[in-house]
Amino acid sequence: ALQQLFEISYSCSKVGDPRPGLPYKGGKFCAFLPDNREGQKTATLLKKAFERGLTFQIKSCNGEERVTWGLIPHKTSWDGGKARNGYPDAQYLREVGTVL
Repeated sequence: ALQQLFEISYSCSKVGDPRPGLPYKGGKFCAFLPDNREGQKTATLLKKAFERGLTFQIKSCNGEERVTWGLIPHKTSWDGGKARNGYPDAQYLREVGTVL
């Protein structure tokens, strides 16, 4: 099993974010991929998306700016199925590959 862990610290938002210049709250984000050829290929593409700033976005929530997942779908649980962002989900790798 492959696991990706992202830790985003506090910082200030930049131009293009909902409220530029205001501080935002970070967090810890974890995603899972199967440890096979297709999962490893997806991990490489997800890394490129992260490096280009496409993985996360800043949203305003209850008067506070915070980091959240962006539009690229991630599996945040090993179980629970598609409804809970988990596995099993036979279409996930194909769907995330299309988005990427």
